[in-house]
Amino acid sequence: MRVGVKLLLVAVAVMAAGAIIGFYVSNLTTLAGSPAYSVPVQNVNGHPVVNLEIQTVAAIGPKLSQNPNWVSYLIHTSSGWKRETVWDLPANATVHVTWFNFDGASGLRNPYLARPQGIVGNRVSVDGKPVSSVDPNDASHTFAVPALGIIVAAPGVADDAKNPCGFAPCPLSSAHRTVKFTFHTTTPGHFRWQCFVPCAAGWIYGFGGPMQTIGYMDGFLEVV
Repeated sequence: MRVGVKLLLVAVAVMAAGAIIGFYVSNLTTLAGSPAYSVPVQNVNGHPVVNLEIQTVAAIGPKLSQNPNWVSYLIHTSSGWKRETVWDLPANATVHVTWFNFDGASGLRNPYLARPQGIVGNRVSVDGKPVSSVDPNDASHTFAVPALGIIVAAPGVADDAKNPCGFAPCPLSSAHRTVKFTFHTTTPGHFRWQCFVPCAAGWIYGFGGPMQTIGYMDGFLEVV
């Protein structure tokens, strides 16, 4: 086979692979079954402000998923807690996050992720107490937006805690940790967020299944 023909075949193969990857990425959110949720926006002195409430649970349960034992994020909407991880946020806005974690500790493989970054003051409030880091061994999940430099880890619920939550959505009467922080959105863009704690029990290295599926432990910030 002539060199020119070989190069042509390689070029065609590369173009086909690129088209397939592009199609996959562009349809990733709908294929994973997570519609976008437009978070309500307030106008404070001419500046957009968003209050974002999320929770993380050890098992999503049969009411919200066909994978009842999968670990998951949820967002508080006007119609209750939903397993939706694609969020529409305004550009150049202040986002106040309240994160309720009902899951136990899994631990971080990289202690670097235990220090909050990319948020206002690089400090978080854990159960009402301001802290500049979380014990890596106590970490349960992270909320990380690599493209925006955001990393926040949430500590887990103690193993002997009373009234643990079974399936989501979890009521605040169940044992949980509350993490609060604030960050700012930038100019419009499509930013992926995810958890970097290997918390997918039953999957190789803890990073399969829900850890790589939109609608569970990762999603997108659609900044518009």
